[in-house]
Amino acid sequence: MSLLPEPSVFEEDYDDEELANELPDRPITSLRDLQYVYGRLYTLATAGGGEYAAYLTPEKSTDLFDEPESLLYLRVDLSGDEPRLDPDRPIGVERYGEGKVEAVAHSWFNAAAGFDHSVTHRTGKNKEPEKVAEYLHERLTAWAAADVIQEAAADHEDGWIVDDLADLGEAEGLRERIETAVDEQLDGKTTALTTVAVKLDPDGEYRLPGEASPVFNEAMRARKQSKLVSKGEATDSVGEATDLVTGRRGPTVGTAEDPLNYFLGKQLEKFPGFDPDEAWRTHPVSEDIAVTLMNASTFVDACDYYTMGANVYYLPYFFGRLDPEDARDLYALLYDLVQKGELSPLESAYRSYQDRPSLQEVGERFRFYVAAVMEHQTKRFDVFGDSMDGTLFSPVELTREHERVLRSWLYDAEDGADHPDPRLRAAFPTPDNWDIFVPEESALLSTLATGWYFEQTFAAGDGDDASADDYRIRALVAALTGDALDVEALLEEYVDRLLEDGGEEFPSFRVAAQYAQLCALAGAGLLTGRDEYASVAEPPQLTHDHSTEDMQQNTQARADGGNVAAARETKLEQFLDQTPALAEDQPERRGSFLLGVLVGQVTGYQQVSEGRSTTLIDQYPIKAVTESKLKRLASDVLDKNVVYSRENNMAGTMYSEVVDRLVTTLPRIDIDGDWELDTTDLRFYYSLGVAYGMNNWGSSDDEQADDQPAAGEEEA
Repeated sequence: MSLLPEPSVFEEDYDDEELANELPDRPITSLRDLQYVYGRLYTLATAGGGEYAAYLTPEKSTDLFDEPESLLYLRVDLSGDEPRLDPDRPIGVERYGEGKVEAVAHSWFNAAAGFDHSVTHRTGKNKEPEKVAEYLHERLTAWAAADVIQEAAADHEDGWIVDDLADLGEAEGLRERIETAVDEQLDGKTTALTTVAVKLDPDGEYRLPGEASPVFNEAMRARKQSKLVSKGEATDSVGEATDLVTGRRGPTVGTAEDPLNYFLGKQLEKFPGFDPDEAWRTHPVSEDIAVTLMNASTFVDACDYYTMGANVYYLPYFFGRLDPEDARDLYALLYDLVQKGELSPLESAYRSYQDRPSLQEVGERFRFYVAAVMEHQTKRFDVFGDSMDGTLFSPVELTREHERVLRSWLYDAEDGADHPDPRLRAAFPTPDNWDIFVPEESALLSTLATGWYFEQTFAAGDGDDASADDYRIRALVAALTGDALDVEALLEEYVDRLLEDGGEEFPSFRVAAQYAQLCALAGAGLLTGRDEYASVAEPPQLTHDHSTEDMQQNTQARADGGNVAAARETKLEQFLDQTPALAEDQPERRGSFLLGVLVGQVTGYQQVSEGRSTTLIDQYPIKAVTESKLKRLASDVLDKNVVYSRENNMAGTMYSEVVDRLVTTLPRIDIDGDWELDTTDLRFYYSLGVAYGMNNWGSSDDEQADDQPAAGEEEA
């Protein structure tokens, strides 16, 4: 259960003036500014205002609401000369509920061992009565008697309350009496909050810490502040500096916790000679600011999605200085994210954007902080790829470009605009069960947000050894922030994945998915390429200037299949014309693609017409393509195509539209001269050609009957 009020209730609780007083007086320009705003909104929503609100953790035990035996407390009578447990009823046992949150004044401490900051302490899960009694006893012996608590109490007018509790803890036989009382009242194991209730006047009532005296919260705050300066190897990390958030000079601390695990004592990086006591110099924040940053964790965690071994954060905010209306919109966004269920942060934010005109009105001010954080060992984190410049525009534009590609003739033979001929299939196959082939913006946005968009196409990382070098994560962060990816690195990922797939069948679907993604990234302006790779980063045009009828008028019925062959020629010409990377001034890449097309078409013929299990692609797999072997492979494949043509009594050659272009391109490839492309580039476009060729058949079930080589026909 969450204590967060609905946005409408939050709006009623704080008017413009009250909210303005709680907001920073400067624009959000850093992660720390953003975390401060998150922490402030969270504190206002759950604990209200006041000097102690930021130090309390009211939501840490909402799972105990209405559970039996979930609140246990020592009933301590401090109204007499000596402190004592109530003689008739030393232990109180109740159901914890929302009405008790303020009274118990709980401040949780994230530690495997030790006790919470407040006198109220949460037990471990399902503890035996004996252990529960120990927790209750420690409210006196561990909490009240602690040095930092005693020091805080000494400066408070009600400090005698804490002193009396510590004195009671030393009473002989007290532990046994507590154990007996707990045994009598508990039915068995329990998970609970343990605390004290004190009676200060002879005729008064027993009151829980938040009701009894401010001294409990004052001591709690002192203990929590002590952990901001002493933790791990640091014993006194405090000094005079300018606060990162407020810009004001004053005492700052160096060992605060952080919702994103930045600036912790255990980072992946090592800094020889670093003194933990001087940590405040590198990350100076005041005590109150540090605690507020820690309170951002609920909202920050709601903006986190775990994928590919990393936590990817997508934190919404408004660029510039926040006004009260901005704060309400931001709270509503964060509230939706907490309540989002199965939606990723990106999907939830996009849905909120579509539903709220106020968000649409802010336009480019609506931003996101994006980062990826990897945990390599327990509490050892690696942070990379962070940016304050994330927008909804970039991921949405990418998904729209991807949808446009899928709905084009490249992937949609029936409805795709500019398809050369309805008798032919689309350029590439589209399986029904791959998310990346679903031409719907919302589905593609989900695929992108979860990282699956790149998991389907990039080389698989080592799940047991997550690394900042995992290009899938870098690509996801880039897509969310609008940063461009290097197209050479992209092709390397693609080819590595194709080689990983291996198997008995050529991975046509994988290649088709990769090319759709490549086109979408290029169309969204998310690719960059230097020199000869600049054309690969250009999107395909997906339109053409000549009609199918024009091409067929200039191309007589071919000896290898009549009008279907003419349609294939139109289709190939259109694809080459629309693809900048395959222009005539790119002979190496163009030749590799055409070789792949021929291998793919002959392979398809072998499989369908001859029923062969071993085909041309088995003889010339992706890994066989290299710079030095390209021409020889092409010569071998051309020879085999001639053999098939003769076996079918053809006057010409099969697939002449491919052969003619390949023969024209090969002489322009200077293997021994100024070779411009690497093996990865050639292998990808060879694979692309194979996928194209294997799908280059008629669209009907009796396609082969219409596409068989005709004996005795002459090639025009």
